[in-house]
Formats: sequence, C-alpha cells, structure tokens
Amino acid sequence: MSPPSAQTDLLAQLAQTPFLDRTELAALSGWSPTAVYSWIARLERAGLVEHLLHASPSTAATRRYCLSAAGVRLFVADAGIGLSRALAQHPVSNEWRRLLLQRLDTAALLYRIAVEISESEYPLRFRWYRAQPVDAAVELPDSRWVALTRVGRTANRTSVTERLHRLYESLGIGTVLIVPPDETRLRQSQRIVSRQSAMSFLALERQLTSVEYSTPIWRPPVGHEPLSLRETLNYSARRPPIVSERPLQRQTLPKPMATHERLTTSPAGRRALDLLSDWPWLTPSNLAALMDIGQRRLRQVLAQLDANDLLMRHRFAGSNRLTLSDQALASIARRDRTSVGDARKRWSASSLDSDQPFAWRNITGARSRQLLRHLDHTESVHRFIAQFARQTAEAGFDLVQLDPPQRASRYFRLHGAVRSVQPDAFISVDTDQGARTYFLEYERRAVRPATMKARLAPYLRYYSTRRPLEDHGSIPNILVVLESELAVPHFIRVAEQETSRAGVDLPLLVSHQRQVAESGPLAPIWQSPRHRGLLRPHG
Repeated sequence: MSPPSAQTDLLAQLAQTPFLDRTELAALSGWSPTAVYSWIARLERAGLVEHLLHASPSTAATRRYCLSAAGVRLFVADAGIGLSRALAQHPVSNEWRRLLLQRLDTAALLYRIAVEISESEYPLRFRWYRAQPVDAAVELPDSRWVALTRVGRTANRTSVTERLHRLYESLGIGTVLIVPPDETRLRQSQRIVSRQSAMSFLALERQLTSVEYSTPIWRPPVGHEPLSLRETLNYSARRPPIVSERPLQRQTLPKPMATHERLTTSPAGRRALDLLSDWPWLTPSNLAALMDIGQRRLRQVLAQLDANDLLMRHRFAGSNRLTLSDQALASIARRDRTSVGDARKRWSASSLDSDQPFAWRNITGARSRQLLRHLDHTESVHRFIAQFARQTAEAGFDLVQLDPPQRASRYFRLHGAVRSVQPDAFISVDTDQGARTYFLEYERRAVRPATMKARLAPYLRYYSTRRPLEDHGSIPNILVVLESELAVPHFIRVAEQETSRAGVDLPLLVSHQRQVAESGPLAPIWQSPRHRGLLRPHG
C-alpha cells in the first residue's frame, strides 16, 4: 500500500474517533505502530492534526490526537463528501471537540474497549452519541453491534436508574456493555438491567484498565460466571443500532486548541478534584492523607488546581478548608453526564451575597451550606476517613471504595414501603484476609436510649433483608463512633436488646472519639455485642 494511503486512513480514523492515542490509532486503523508514529508526526508538522496530553487516575499520561481544520478539509477531499455533510456525520466540528474534551476520560475508556474488540473483530465502525443515554456504539464487520455506556463516579442512585431505563427504551433489543465505577453501582445496575430484554454485561472500570482481553470480567445481570469480552460479542445483535439523534444545530470547523486545553489536569490533580467533590471542606492535611502524599506534593497539586480556577480556599473555624469552584463542579458534572445546575445548587461554595462576610448562611449550595453548619460533625468524619486511609496504606491494604453520604445511602423495600440507611460513609478494603466492607456512623447525639434505638432502627430493617449481601457481596460491618467513652457500654447494651427483640444479627463495632483519634480506626479499639474484649475492624 502506498504511503499516501496511510495518511488517508489515519485522517479517516481520527474523523471517526477523535482523541485516540497512537497505540489505539494503530489498532483501529490497521497500520503498524511504527507507521502510525512516523505518519502522525508528519501530519502534526503539516498542521493536519493536533494533540493534547491526557491522563486519569487509572491510566498513564499519553498524547491524544484530533484533526485540525486543515485536517478536516483534507479528510473531506479524500472522502469525496461535502464539508457540511462531514460536519454532520462525523464528530469533527468545534462543537463536537468541546463535548469530547469534557468526556475525555470516557473516551479513553471506551476506546480501550474498542481496541480490545479489534483483536478479534476487524475493521470496526465506531459511533459517538451526544445526548443519548448510550455513550457510543461499535459495529462489527458482520453488521453486529454493541452499545457502550460508562456510569460516572458522581452519578447518584436516581440518575443511574433513570439513565439505564432511558437507555433500554431507546435501544430496544441489543447488546450493551456497561462500565460502573464501583461494586455498589455495578450491583445496582445489575438489578435494573436484569428486567430488560437486551443482553447486558457489566465490568468495573478499574478492571478494564488492568486486565487482558481474554480475562473473564464481564458479568451478566444474573446467574452466570463472568465472561471475557470475546465471549460477550457472541450475544451481539445482527442489525444496526436503532438509536438516532439530530445533528448539532451549530457545526463549525475546529479552532486551534488553546494552551490550557493541550494539558489536562494531572492524575494527582484529578484525584484531588474527585476527593473534594466527595468531601467538600477538607483540610489540606486530611486531603494529603486521603491521597497518600506529602505536604510538598500536595502544594504542587493545589497550585495546579488554583492556576486552572478549579479550587476555592476559605479559612473557617481556625483551619484552611478546600472545596471546588463552580467551574470544577461543572467540569465534573459534564464528565459524568449529570446536571451542572443540580451540582451547583447542591455543592457550590459561592457566596449568596458577595458584600457579606464568608459564613455558612452565605453559601449558595444547600448541601455545602449544611456541611459548614454542622462543621464539628463534618470535620470528625473527615478526620476518621483520613486516618482510615493512612492506616490502610501503611498496612499494605487497598482502599477500593470510599463513598461520601450521598453515595453511601442504601434504599430498599420492606413491607411495601421504601426504606433507607444513610450512613456518614461507606468503605471497602482489600485486606490480606479478603474484602472487608463498612458503614460509618459518627454519632454525636446518641446519648439516650431512645436516640440510640432510633439510630439502630434503619439498620435493623436493612439487615433483616438480603439486601446487604446483594448490595455488596458480603455483609458490611457497622462502625459506630460515639463522642463519649461513657456512652459506649450503654450503646452496646441497647444494641443487644434491640437485636434480640428484632431477631436480627447486626454486625456492630463501637468505639469513641478519643480512642479513634489516639490509636486510629484500624487499631484494636472496637467493642461488639457479639464478643468480649477489643477488636480490630478487619478481624
């Protein structure tokens, strides 16, 4: 094949799949990595393609390429189609570029799946969707197709449910690969898709970035052992996807990427943004502990976020506190395909009245305002999870999942009514003895028997069902931290009475604030109604 064909093929592939890196471009275009590296350098020198640096917490930094305006014009000439048609049918316009830049983490993940599919099925046709609940679709050589959907990490239970229901309403019968961010939302998604007619398979995001193509990680909704990606393709439908959407109303040639677009936030910066999204008003020391980095490295990360206007700092109650700017909230919402307006309404730290001093009453976001109003409780929870993360790292364990209250809540049906437990955090850890999961209840007001019973009642209802096991794959322990040492034996006595009355085995571990602060949550500081003596949470 003559060299000009390589140029034509690479331009056509980037028109179909913008922001591929060179390894992905080689796999999907069919050209060797050597040829792709050589030609992409020529195309960039000629001004036909541009690149940016991209990395995420789970992927290494890499250069991702897209067509410039000159590249789009040359692609149009080579393909023999009009410019307006090319802009309507391919994600090459300036408007599409802006959209994909907001979803770059999703693009990197879905391109990885496409590359793995191409190992056994070639050539592929990849199609992006802008406003549909499905993110993309891959058409195989024999006209079978597979839909791809990534669930964002900040998407709450309601938005995940609504999106998956809309997805199946738009798809009809087909095959869907769904990528949730953690085990809890994978199991939630399994319950939803088990009632649908389409074939669905689910895999955790962290597994996709760390295993081989032949590894069986894709789980069906019910009953079957995990399958490899190759095996899931046997269930793909032999017809084109029925999902359709109107082209963008405004379609213009891409503008040159600005300097700030060429370098996306570093993996450490993204990790900091995710943590501050989950836990607003963290102190720098607690953020450093959660990230397992030193103060010097933390200052570098925060300086980068400051330079991009992604961070807000306030001094409150004697400590510096960190939270996200409205720009950062919008960026994360667009990345995870959730509502920007809802994110700002709940979590914005902007002032209601800029002429008034900073105070919790002068905060725009309702949830952010609530966290500041109850700062003693908020800071106690932050201190606990920071200690937990630090000791987990020191012990050589893997902190798999750390959910804030808005994602730690569990909803279930009991006797025809919707019930819930709403802990202060949910934690999942891989230890040398296997996976361990925990709910955290940091209690400051459970000092009387009636209050203690009220705190235990939701968990007695939840643990009387099969949902703890169905939600997590194991039975989570409940870590209860009380403010006073004197309250611990009283709480355990009330718990023994309530569990005996309800006939429910409640896996409680109880300690108090001073003991946790002095020894840390992984120390043998916990008491249980089941045992006498002090226990470690990992047992």
